[in-house]
Amino acid sequence: MQAWKALVQVSKYQIYVSRSLDPFLNLSIEHYLLQKSPPNSTVLFLYVNRPCVVIGRNQNPWLEVDLNLLKQPRASWYSRQVDGRSGHPPWENVQLVRRRSGGGTVVHDGGNVNYSVICPTASFTRDKHAEMVTMAIRKLNLRARVNERHDIVLDQGNVLEEKDWPHTADMHRTMFHPNSEKNPPLKVSGSAYKMTRQRSLHHGTCLLASADLPRISQYLLSPSRPFIRARGVESVRSPIGNVHKGTKTWVPGLIKLFQMDVICTFADLYGMEGLPYESGFMELQANGPEIRSGEDENGKWATGCVGKELENVDEVREGIKELQVSKPKAMFRAQLM
Repeated sequence: MQAWKALVQVSKYQIYVSRSLDPFLNLSIEHYLLQKSPPNSTVLFLYVNRPCVVIGRNQNPWLEVDLNLLKQPRASWYSRQVDGRSGHPPWENVQLVRRRSGGGTVVHDGGNVNYSVICPTASFTRDKHAEMVTMAIRKLNLRARVNERHDIVLDQGNVLEEKDWPHTADMHRTMFHPNSEKNPPLKVSGSAYKMTRQRSLHHGTCLLASADLPRISQYLLSPSRPFIRARGVESVRSPIGNVHKGTKTWVPGLIKLFQMDVICTFADLYGMEGLPYESGFMELQANGPEIRSGEDENGKWATGCVGKELENVDEVREGIKELQVSKPKAMFRAQLM
């Protein structure tokens, strides 16, 4: 992996897709890219995690998560009513992960696609890459837009009159009514950020085709919340939905399709039309680790798939250990109400 480490440190544009489902590994690769990529570079990293609950750096897990549910074996049938609906049996071996960025608590599963963009702080805005992802989502669902909180939502209202339709390049409005009282917008992607003097990271989780939205809600309802007053950043809770309503058998292909849409949108945004990213990524995801690199008028570039082999990179391995030991501890002052 010495060749990959060298490319990370010199390439101006980088695109990577992870073949690993390990949240500790994927978040550690992301952190490595933030720390080691050049100050003037822009990096896109895409990954899918196995079922896990990911909390923000400054959050109190006892307020955000049903920790008892995390401990339940799959066959326990432990469940609760969620929004008036019966609960579902928990996933098996769901891990709690505290990420290094701020933001709220999210549940990852095999129907989510996680995206991360790392860029120079001087060119960072909270909307820029949310708009990029929204552009890719609109290839699957025209209702997508970026709201005032920089989240990506799906408008649920009726179609507007044609004279009120926005320009197709407007990622903040759609051709659908945005504020239906009976059917408010559904959140499909939130955002979290980590910024340093030279580098800024924007990442989010896109609910592409999660098989069980009620189950996600179960994990995010802490039974301790009414009884504890504590310091920490609380999540802003919103109704959620899926970008696509395909069946479970469609999900793997849908994920690859969406990842390619995000890659193409990123490449277009940064003028990378000449790269061999599109023809190679589908094969790379199937055939194992391979990194392609080159140089054009925009500078050096690197693209490819990464995965478990990066556990051999010292800094990535240390990052995994750091995340694994940052499990919930009594680090917040709490007062019983």
